[in-house]
Amino acid sequence: MNEYYQSPLSQRYASKEMQALFSNDKKFKTWRRLWIALAQSEQELGLDITDEQIEELIAHKDEINYDVAKEREKIVRHDVMSHVYAYGQQCPKAKGIIHLGATSCYVGDNTDLIIMHEALELVQKKIVNVLAKLKDFALQYKDMPCLAFTHFQPAQPTTVGKRASLWAQDLYLDYLEIEHLLANKKLLGCKGTTGTQASFMELFEGDTDKVKALDQKICEKMGYQSYFPVSGQTYTRKYDTMVLHTLVGIAQSAHKFSNDIRLLQHMKEVEEPFEKGQIGSSAMAYKRNPMRSERIAALCNYVICDALNPAITASTQWFERTLDDSANKRISVAEAFLAIDGILDLYLNITDGLVVYPKVIEADLQKELPFMATENIMMDAVKAGKDRQELHELIRQHSMAAGRVVKEEGKPNDLIDRIANDENFGMTKEQILNIMDPIQFVGRSVQQTEEFFQDYIDPVLSKEKDALGLHAEINV
Repeated sequence: MNEYYQSPLSQRYASKEMQALFSNDKKFKTWRRLWIALAQSEQELGLDITDEQIEELIAHKDEINYDVAKEREKIVRHDVMSHVYAYGQQCPKAKGIIHLGATSCYVGDNTDLIIMHEALELVQKKIVNVLAKLKDFALQYKDMPCLAFTHFQPAQPTTVGKRASLWAQDLYLDYLEIEHLLANKKLLGCKGTTGTQASFMELFEGDTDKVKALDQKICEKMGYQSYFPVSGQTYTRKYDTMVLHTLVGIAQSAHKFSNDIRLLQHMKEVEEPFEKGQIGSSAMAYKRNPMRSERIAALCNYVICDALNPAITASTQWFERTLDDSANKRISVAEAFLAIDGILDLYLNITDGLVVYPKVIEADLQKELPFMATENIMMDAVKAGKDRQELHELIRQHSMAAGRVVKEEGKPNDLIDRIANDENFGMTKEQILNIMDPIQFVGRSVQQTEEFFQDYIDPVLSKEKDALGLHAEINV
């Protein structure tokens, strides 16, 4: 048992894959990759850097001597210069050219961007897998009528599958936001202390073409096509806000899904998975609490609030840079991704094992369907020669009486019997029941569901086919 605080995001919620992206190893190895890219680019543009020096840097790129860096930081109080020193201890021939002309944000900001983009790719991969599960579920239940709700009051029926298409559409919009970010991803490049590249102009003796080429060469070596065209010391902190707002979008989508599942589980129509040995309540042994959906809601609330951090940071920066972005940024960005990762694992786990109870769904619908069928009943009676206005008033009276029976006496809805026994309608109970086939009341729900997945989700699943096949196990 650890005697010090450990984040629940790493202990209980986030996957090892996402945790690895925000680890020290990932960060400092990326720093070294950036130092190598800088040295290679400077050499290609004519600076006096030897192949032997670069080979030495490459040979030690993954052997980070943390003990040396830690001890050095106690003295200099600067993390980047501590790691420059530590790298130099391993690479004595290249020591003098490590970080040449750069400022701390060269490694810090470019690394942050790389990690965020790789994290977005992982998030996108998980969204795709959830979409695949929602597609399977929606198409399986596309023609199962169920009671729909507006204001959580019974409304015109939909189908179980159509409702799932609403969940999928929200995530599809989130997928598109990530697509946009990744399609336009940029590095900071190598801009210097205030973003003017003055130190590199000095290194390259005023050759502006070479300094501009340095940015592009570094980006290409790191797998990027472009960089922020202008900056202060840092890339604009608005970008962090943009990234976290995309994560907030996912949190909104997942929260909506979790709310619906919790309500459906209360109604006993649909349940999230429940393990054989799972305990729902410490006091009430019979309970089956929707704990996974509740956990999604809790983590979504955290992400939505967390997005305020980069927004405040971006808005309060001074001129070319102030350091009050650093401590907050280290926490807020990483934890937003860790939380979203946990949310999507829960989402995937739930959709992988949703349990549907058709008889309950049918019974709930049948309780309300008589009220909803009155328009169709009235139209059929009018076709047989009855007066619409007279029938409208009679239906209003019968509906109010049937509603009182249900609400005040707790008895079943007897509206159909009332109409069948009213000679003004001239219809038998059998005729009325034939009108009340639930599938006749769901509009284009079936077609909408089929069309949505065919036209929008299938192209995504085809494009991302190599990402499919994930299954998520939750820790507790």
